Amino acid sequence: MAAYVLAIVLLIVFLSAAIKVLREYERGVVFRLGRVLKSPKGPGIVIIIPIVDRLLRVSLRVVTMDVPPQDVITKDNVSVKVNAVVYFRVMDPNNAIVEVENYLFATSQLAQTTLRSVCGQVELDELLAERDKINTTLQKILDRNTDPWGIKVTTVEVKHIDLPVEMQRSMAKQAEAERERRSKVISAEGEYQAASRLADAAQMIQDYPYALQLRYLQTLREVAAQSESRTLFPIPVDLFKPFLRKG
Repeated sequence: MAAYVLAIVLLIVFLSAAIKVLREYERGVVFRLGRVLKSPKGPGIVIIIPIVDRLLRVSLRVVTMDVPPQDVITKDNVSVKVNAVVYFRVMDPNNAIVEVENYLFATSQLAQTTLRSVCGQVELDELLAERDKINTTLQKILDRNTDPWGIKVTTVEVKHIDLPVEMQRSMAKQAEAERERRSKVISAEGEYQAASRLADAAQMIQDYPYALQLRYLQTLREVAAQSESRTLFPIPVDLFKPFLRKG
């Protein structure tokens, strides 16, 4: 009786060590006597040989990795702090385990050094204005270097650029000066257009003297309609000269 109980206990222990359940997003890299099997196992129920086989779980989900702020000196010698976020996933579980000791730590370190290198090759204005271009460059470099590890870097985004206080003040003054310049240019353009219109009107009055007389009469009508008191306007004799000449 004791032998049967012992056999059942050993069988349960053997099955618990031999049967593994992998989730849909997991794959199992199996080492058999130290040698990795070609194809990963899973998902679902996976049976291994206890003591002989060793199974390592690898997640295939997209990993969101935050790159801590990095001290960067731009091409025009401005010291800034830049941080980013990297999105990647494991495409080949075997390479992710065999080719690199810790693919998460290795990808994080590579992202930090690449961020410092790329941002240090551009000027501050380009770093602030052309983030899409820098993001694309970072993604290509990281994807190329992590490809032997079986990792696919899908997206890299620069999150925040921390400028020194002195540089922020300088940029604020520059922006204010630019706004004042635009305001003066717009005002000068308006005065130029107004002067052009007045010159056209003067030329038209010179060509057609009757226009000045009609404008004078229209002005009298407007003043008379708005004022409640009597207003006396002197009428120049030249006003009637065109009519007398015609008569």
